[in-house]
Amino acid sequence: MTSSADLLSELRIDRSTPPPPASRRGLWIVLAVVATLLVLSAAAWTWFGRDSGVEVHTATVTAIGNGGGNAAVLDATGYVVARRMATVSSKITGKVREVLIEEGQHVEAGQVLATLDPIDADAERDLAAAQLSAARSQTGSVQAQLREAEANASRLGSLVKQQLVSKSQYDQAIAQRDSLRAQLATAQRNTQVASDQLRIAGHGVDNTIVRAPFAGVIIAKAAQPGEIVSPLSAGGGFTRTGIGTIVDMDSLEIEVDVGEAFIGRVQPDMPVKSTLNAYPDWKIPGHVIAIIPTADRGKATVKVRVGLDVRDPRIVPDMGVRVSFLEKAAPQQAQRQAGALAPAAAIVQRNGKDTVFVVADDSKAQARPVTLGRTLGDDREVLSGLSGGDTVVLDPPEKLTDGERVRVAAEKPGEALNNE
Repeated sequence: MTSSADLLSELRIDRSTPPPPASRRGLWIVLAVVATLLVLSAAAWTWFGRDSGVEVHTATVTAIGNGGGNAAVLDATGYVVARRMATVSSKITGKVREVLIEEGQHVEAGQVLATLDPIDADAERDLAAAQLSAARSQTGSVQAQLREAEANASRLGSLVKQQLVSKSQYDQAIAQRDSLRAQLATAQRNTQVASDQLRIAGHGVDNTIVRAPFAGVIIAKAAQPGEIVSPLSAGGGFTRTGIGTIVDMDSLEIEVDVGEAFIGRVQPDMPVKSTLNAYPDWKIPGHVIAIIPTADRGKATVKVRVGLDVRDPRIVPDMGVRVSFLEKAAPQQAQRQAGALAPAAAIVQRNGKDTVFVVADDSKAQARPVTLGRTLGDDREVLSGLSGGDTVVLDPPEKLTDGERVRVAAEKPGEALNNE
């Protein structure tokens, strides 16, 4: 039987045994909570911080100047058009007998393009010729009768003086002579009318021949032999209104629609460089012919005519083209350093200096002093302080300072510098 002393000895603490290791679970929980808080703080800063800052409108600066050449002040798009282009038709309605043209064919002024059936015109001319012949015969007959009447009147005049014939016979001869003179005048007028009718009938025959009004190239063939052509399209959809379309390639020019906001940059005789969409590496020199003094209300544009200083068969009507309007070079002008073109609304006064605010990559506004040049419409030439491609703040508020964060608002209509 176990004694009480043995039981008490079993209840002693054995201090020689090492204590169990402490648990690290609580430490990992603390670290997870701290990391979560850091992530949430960063997300909150990113979410709320990106919308912070002053709301501004911006525009992109355009680089101008080319180290001594003419500077481009405006880019626009347009199309090649022909100043002289005509759909050639006949003056009369008729059936096509022969067509002598094909697309791409070069023709000279007056060259025959087609002929119509001349049966009716020939018949009218033959009839007019017969009427002229009859009128001439009538004139000859009256002339013969008049010569006889004049001789008779002259003879009776001598006899009446000798009282060998009565005065009434002489008066009758005089009346006959005067009547034949009047008939001769009428016959001569009829002959002239018949001659005019024959000439008109000849024009009718000539109208069956369609000729080129000027030298050019055929770009469309519209009729075939056997079809009816008419300048008035009398037969509706089954009647052709033309034989073909001819273009004078020497009259090619460019028509450009320039926005109203930028038309102040364009001047007559202004040099331009044109680039065809089909040949992007080919720069075609030209000049402004005229600015059409009217605007398109729907598109808010003004049409500008641009002449081409180079004639080349690669340039054809309706080609798309991009036009760069260049500044005029003054006589003996020093080479101009390359600069930039910025909206005048982006330039403000800060500490008595012309300043613009440039939006950096970190969405902060950087105040830059600039040196200004000419005024070009709603824009200003910046000689130093800006480069092409910089983003500037439009109408900077007074509270905007250097290094302050900005937030770009929706783009205003018409903020682009280059008119497309």
